[in-house]
Amino acid sequence: MIYAYDLDAANKRDRAVAVVKDLWETESGIISTQVLKEFYVNVIQKIPTPLSRAKARGVLNAYVVWPMETIRPDTIMLASEFQERHQLSFWDAMIVIAAVQGGAEIPMSEDLNHGQIIEGIRIENPFMT
Repeated sequence: MIYAYDLDAANKRDRAVAVVKDLWETESGIISTQVLKEFYVNVIQKIPTPLSRAKARGVLNAYVVWPMETIRPDTIMLASEFQERHQLSFWDAMIVIAAVQGGAEIPMSEDLNHGQIIEGIRIENPFMT
């Protein structure tokens, strides 16, 4: 999602825009509050040409219509166990667990191995398809 708003991301931006556009058009996007938090911090502080805070809030506001998985205490506990079992970063485990809890069929992440199946969950790297 970050790459869709990163003007300096070149090819990744084009692919990210296409993926996000498809999710909007097919109404198949599911998002977690974890992803929204990471998006906000990254687009206002970490990308080469940061978005203004107002622009970033506008993007966040657009995504509130998507089915939303809120991070709850049980999400955190499950993610910590998932992290330990699969040697993932805690943040990656949070994204996977929240996606599963939210009903996502195929969580997308560039940080995990494309096509990897973890406990029956198939991960897709949108930049590898």
